Amino acid sequence: MRAAILQMQSGIDPAANTRTLVDAIGAAKAGGADMLFTPEMSNLLDRDRARSEAHLHADAEDPTLAAVRDAAREAGLWVHLGSLALRGESGQRLNRGFLIDAEGAIRATYDKIHLFDVDLPTGESWRESAVYARGDRAVAAETPWGRLGLSICYDLRFPDLYRALTGAGAAILAVPAAFTVPTGRAHWHVLLRARAIEAGVFVIAAAQAGRHQDGRETFGHSLVIGPWGDVLLDMGEAPGLGFADLDLAQVQAVRARVPAIEHRRDIPPVEVAP
Repeated sequence: MRAAILQMQSGIDPAANTRTLVDAIGAAKAGGADMLFTPEMSNLLDRDRARSEAHLHADAEDPTLAAVRDAAREAGLWVHLGSLALRGESGQRLNRGFLIDAEGAIRATYDKIHLFDVDLPTGESWRESAVYARGDRAVAAETPWGRLGLSICYDLRFPDLYRALTGAGAAILAVPAAFTVPTGRAHWHVLLRARAIEAGVFVIAAAQAGRHQDGRETFGHSLVIGPWGDVLLDMGEAPGLGFADLDLAQVQAVRARVPAIEHRRDIPPVEVAP
């Protein structure tokens, strides 16, 4: 499988972000890719809630999703659209990822389960739960190259989700993200390598990068990691398109060397000694 990874610097104009996505689909196909992976919030990255509200749509009406589906069908390319900012039926926002096949059909959707609520030493404060509805299901989907487990950004810190995905047969994990710079520097590489190593899977993490129009700064360093934990691609700090070739036979080869999935056990309740 040849994967293309789009490292973006999404802004406050969904039309401009959509053009970047459509252009990347064409470039990925020209580069021989089988699937394009894009970051979290590919259509809109804007922390001004009032300004961004006018750009939110239900998925059936979202112009970015429609354009990506059309471009995927025209190119004959699978696309993992890392996530879009959408409006849910209840009026609350959704952070939803999409797996789109080479016919432009939606094969799977995933809503982010773990929401990022934190006050950082830099003065940044994030309250995703105040704006976004929390997802309530883990999702893996079949592709021609292997089963793909879906997640989004902050999910990365919760290994139980990835245990469930790999237990369900995922050989590739997608972790689209918009990591902050301080947490990215400290944790991004080590957490992604850990997710790959603990289950012997490929990890593909398309990321946002650089200083955005709304003032935030994201870490970049979109990564592709092999099942032994080796970094196959690190895209650094600049937006752009990268490629990585995945040999899915390596998954079984690594699991034969370290059969951790076979050795998993349900953990009984913890006994706390007095």
